[in-house]
Amino acid sequence: MSEQNPPANVNNETFLPQSTVLIVDDNQQNVELLQAFLESLPVRLVTAADGVEALEKVEQHQPDLILLDIMMPRMSGFQVCRKLKGDPKTRDIQILMVTALNELGDIEEATDCGTDDFVSKPVNKFELLTRVKSLLRVRHLKGELERALTYLNEIEQDEETIG
Repeated sequence: MSEQNPPANVNNETFLPQSTVLIVDDNQQNVELLQAFLESLPVRLVTAADGVEALEKVEQHQPDLILLDIMMPRMSGFQVCRKLKGDPKTRDIQILMVTALNELGDIEEATDCGTDDFVSKPVNKFELLTRVKSLLRVRHLKGELERALTYLNEIEQDEETIG
């Protein structure tokens, strides 16, 4: 009998230590709660207190995932999401909206502005961890795909030059 190897990356979370998560909320208690929920993951955590600061932190730290509150002073989560998803340099950052809003219109607006997922407050720790790992996995796999496509493009160009 031959031993079968499990498919690569099924439960492999080796990408987590390379990941940065930005937590954006104007309520310090919410930030601390999310940090406590995520402390079991080997990710780098960065925080911002509002949308304007969030955009500065994105520039500085290039996060893989943003946990984004919607109702904030200076710039709402909707505005931050639209700005990031509209910029080719930041559009692949995964955004998880964390909100007390649960009206259908708010969910539609979150979807329209480009959020990748959303979770309602009060946040369930297990649900949050599951979604965070899933979104970071998506981000990691997108990066692997981009690198593979770039490599294939280079090979094709080399073959055209030689041939």
